[in-house]
Amino acid sequence: MAGRRRKRSRFGDIMSGLFMAIALVVFLFSGYMLYSYYQEYRAGTEEYNNLEDSYVVEDSGEEDLESLENDQALQQISGREVRTVVENGREITVPVVQNPIDFAELEKVNEDTVGWIRISALDISYPVVQGEDNDYYLHRTFEKEENIAGCIFLNAENKDDFTDQNTIIYGHNMKNDSMFGKLSDFREEEVFNKSRYFWIFTEDLIYQYRIFSASVVNQTGLTYQTFFLNNEFDEFINAAFENSEVDTSGVEVTRDDRVVTLSTCTGDDATRFVVMGKLAQIYASK
Repeated sequence: MAGRRRKRSRFGDIMSGLFMAIALVVFLFSGYMLYSYYQEYRAGTEEYNNLEDSYVVEDSGEEDLESLENDQALQQISGREVRTVVENGREITVPVVQNPIDFAELEKVNEDTVGWIRISALDISYPVVQGEDNDYYLHRTFEKEENIAGCIFLNAENKDDFTDQNTIIYGHNMKNDSMFGKLSDFREEEVFNKSRYFWIFTEDLIYQYRIFSASVVNQTGLTYQTFFLNNEFDEFINAAFENSEVDTSGVEVTRDDRVVTLSTCTGDDATRFVVMGKLAQIYASK
């Protein structure tokens, strides 16, 4: 009997040691993965901070674009310097503002650059690229380094001049609030009221968008169409207003408007969080 007890004791000691070894391996592996994620987060953050420092022109005494981020200011552009430009195949006369982005140097870093997005209410400021598909930049940074943060990128099916009826821009919902990690903060009225606009800068033109919806949507459907047939655009707009988690009453969107949809994940594979803005004003770059 004593021999059997000793055998069971040794067996128990072996199993306990095995479980402890497994637990240690799992702990070390988890620690390694966390460290790897931290390193990637850090590398991505540093890269984009360097881009902001290197290619966004410092204040040169020109007016702050945030001064144009209210409905009243938008109605008072008649006294500004204007220029005639060609946009979407037609000549238009538009106000002139200082372009803060150094696109000449930016495009030397990445030839896929199509613009720069700025959302002042959320302190979001990133270059926008467009790949041949919607997978390439999911986990590659602006400098094309592999990284879980990826890049802010234009839907591959959209025109790169933002002239489609619905232009879609994607960004990851990062836990450290980088990329589009803060996009869902627009659910909060206090944040939304800071600024109801976002900007897209290109080399020659600057586009200002008035937000009219912020909501959770299905990952497929009208929200992700780039053009519409018959009454589909009306359905698209009506659904955007109905689903919006912020009050955008008073904003009118018609079939003649162009929309940009900013999209990020929610943690649920079936849904996405989107912020939608209609083109409110075009400016020429100075």
